[in-house]
Amino acid sequence: MQGEGKRRYVRGMFSRLVARYDLMNTLMTLGRDRAWRRWTVAAAGAGPGKRGLDVATGTGELALGLAQAGCRAVGLDYVEEMLSAAVAKSGALPAAGRPLYLAGDVLALPFADGTFECLTTGFALRNVISVPQALAEMARVLRPGGRLACLELTPPRGRVFPLFFALYFGRFVPLLGGLVAGDREAYAYLPASLKGFPSAEALAETMRRAGFREVSFRRLMFGTVALHAAEK
Repeated sequence: MQGEGKRRYVRGMFSRLVARYDLMNTLMTLGRDRAWRRWTVAAAGAGPGKRGLDVATGTGELALGLAQAGCRAVGLDYVEEMLSAAVAKSGALPAAGRPLYLAGDVLALPFADGTFECLTTGFALRNVISVPQALAEMARVLRPGGRLACLELTPPRGRVFPLFFALYFGRFVPLLGGLVAGDREAYAYLPASLKGFPSAEALAETMRRAGFREVSFRRLMFGTVALHAAEK
């Protein structure tokens, strides 16, 4: 899928997954997703008084992490059902500490240049029409010296483990998605979305071309997930 067709498919898919989205993330990652999100917030340099943006926030986990670190946090997504879940999730926080949730597109972020000091995004870049354009928009809304942290799947290396990875994500995860979320098709999209997606090294280079420096990454989950960090 490419272009507007992919955009429509992804929006419809995520709108169907809201009820079991967080549970599926925990099951698929064997519970490691929570620690990864904490590390992502830290890698973005989140702290008291800073303005933080979480792009493609989904149910708001990273936006909540930014807020709990003391940021004036904004979570942005273009799936209204996900935003509703994020708002409900943050209802227990004091009003002054809740993230602000907005509808918007990562390819045309509705913010002025240099609005934020830190920016996070988790498992989102595989779903956009143009990764370079998305990263360029993220760079645009960050202040000079601001930090980006990006958590994303990455093609595993080697000869043997990619076979196991293909079996796990290509066979087991869709089966699990059918049983738990009632949507096997959506979780078959997960491994398909990784086909043609850049390696961790190539994604780092795309970040540099988008205007980031000091780009680094660490591999997680046996090399199948990468956490990139960079500075505007």
